[in-house]
Amino acid sequence: VEVSEQLKQHFGNLLFDTVIPRNIRLAEAPSHGLPALAYDAHAKGTQAYLDLADELIARVEK
Repeated sequence: VEVSEQLKQHFGNLLFDTVIPRNIRLAEAPSHGLPALAYDAHAKGTQAYLDLADELIARVEK
């Protein structure tokens, strides 16, 4: 069983649906002294973090 499936089985609805992918642009940002959003706002990883923030806000507003 994949790790993500094991996590879903154990934590269920406590997990967020958003998955943050491994992304070279995210890895490069700290070495340039910048947050991912300032370094590359269009990178898949950056967009995933924005999606996670939206998901978190939606859960808090319920």
